[in-house]
Amino acid sequence: MDKKTLLKRFGKNVKIERIKKDLTQEQLAEIMNVSQNYVANIEGGKANMSLGKVLELSEHIGTNINTLLNFNTQDD
Repeated sequence: MDKKTLLKRFGKNVKIERIKKDLTQEQLAEIMNVSQNYVANIEGGKANMSLGKVLELSEHIGTNINTLLNFNTQDD
């Protein structure tokens, strides 16, 4: 798996979990103290989050970090 694919899969996981929690990108951005554009770039596979931010994200949206980092069960 290359970096581009990894970022896209991670972004898709973030979007799925955000929607499950009934949050808009704007609401998630506010919770995370980041811009809505940053959230959009994460979900679009265009930006890379640090592991610390991934952990923070999982805690804020109440999901297991493993769910966000699961890349094996999704299509490219």
